[in-house]
Amino acid sequence: MEITFHGAAHTVTGSQHLLGINGSQVLLDCGLYQGARKESYFRNQHFLFDPAQLDTLVLSHAHIDHSGNIPNLVKKGFSKSIHTTVTSRDLAVYMLRDSGSIQESDAAFVNKRAAKRGEPPIEPLYSAADAEAALQYFTGRNYAEPFEVAPGVTATFYDAGHILGSSITVLDIEEKGRKFRLCFSGDLGRKDIPILRDPTVVENIDYLILESTYGDRLHKPPAEAREQLLIVTKEAIARGGKIIIPSFAVGRAQDLIYAFHQMMDSGEVPRIPVYVDSPLAVNIARVFRAHKEAYDTQARLFIQNDRHPDAFQFPELTYTQSVDESKALNEKKGPMIIISASGMAETGRVLHHLRNNIENPNATVLIVSWQAPNTLGRRFVDREPRVKIFGEEYRVRAHVEVINGYSAHADRNGLLDYAKALKPRLKRVFLVHGEPTPAGALAGGLKELGIENVTIPDLHQSVEI
Repeated sequence: MEITFHGAAHTVTGSQHLLGINGSQVLLDCGLYQGARKESYFRNQHFLFDPAQLDTLVLSHAHIDHSGNIPNLVKKGFSKSIHTTVTSRDLAVYMLRDSGSIQESDAAFVNKRAAKRGEPPIEPLYSAADAEAALQYFTGRNYAEPFEVAPGVTATFYDAGHILGSSITVLDIEEKGRKFRLCFSGDLGRKDIPILRDPTVVENIDYLILESTYGDRLHKPPAEAREQLLIVTKEAIARGGKIIIPSFAVGRAQDLIYAFHQMMDSGEVPRIPVYVDSPLAVNIARVFRAHKEAYDTQARLFIQNDRHPDAFQFPELTYTQSVDESKALNEKKGPMIIISASGMAETGRVLHHLRNNIENPNATVLIVSWQAPNTLGRRFVDREPRVKIFGEEYRVRAHVEVINGYSAHADRNGLLDYAKALKPRLKRVFLVHGEPTPAGALAGGLKELGIENVTIPDLHQSVEI
């Protein structure tokens, strides 16, 4: 078998790994690369393989850095099955439609400004129609139910505990008389985080493709992250300004809604308006409500005992859908919370909220997700005094707060513990979805555990196993 690492190599975005097995080509994930605009556009447009020659796509979960380039894949000739969990399929329906619309609207906005400067227009990466065309190929699968993806290759999904529906993919492979098991972690979740169950430990793995996002650091306990959120929220409310939170529409947004719901119902913070400014969020909430079977015990108990029977709806919460509703938030005064996509502040309505509040010293920009290099979110984390939004420079006068403990990724100990549980049979580990420093640190930790054969593949590197 040959593995070629076409994405998420030495970086955390654009997950894409091509397997050549028994003459078949199986693609694991097809995510958007996110970074500097020109580089991202080029990398996402150009595949270094023929999409029409793929035999299948296996999708770990619905986050855009894992699923977001599927419409391009289909536009360029892919027409086979896309296997994912039932919940991830339901999420992807809304996420890819939304991504296509965002690609179109952002291109239109940039082109309007470019025209004033006499610059040529750009084409959107793909359209909403392209996204719609891709959805016909999705097939939903249940956890722990094997299915064939290619001759000699059987796949099984297990709960990764990262977002609702996220999966660890195990491939049972028979090739040239040899049988072995390959495990792709996708994004591996943490233990004891709100809403989600803990990641499933799968046995008898020979080869492991493991994410390494936080391979060099430890997370604060979820309870400490919640306490930080409480403190930041109280301080921001006291200043009287808006709290702008760039957030992934799936996963982190629900974590925040759930936390603010608990804090307001318990009286820990005053009841102030909370806006989830994303057309996507209403539909995502429907998916979450439809899949309560994926919640952990604590989330089920909260729903059972709280006076609001819906974890993702309470009186202070408003989901804004239309552009006019979004624009109206700019005119509202007083403290409020605005949760808006995207998680790395690269696209979508959050850019408009940031542009309108970034120079207000009473406002707060709250970063609650890992931020890739060259993104606007990373520039906030790095405390850059000036940032560009839609090509225009702004001085950062708003308070910038960063809470890392809300990560849904396993930290160094979580990753090492997961690999250690597989050690008795594990022959080789490939570290992806991490920058060089955390990936290198995790490789060192794995070797200390006695797992000697660890590879950090380069972008487009091919490896035979």
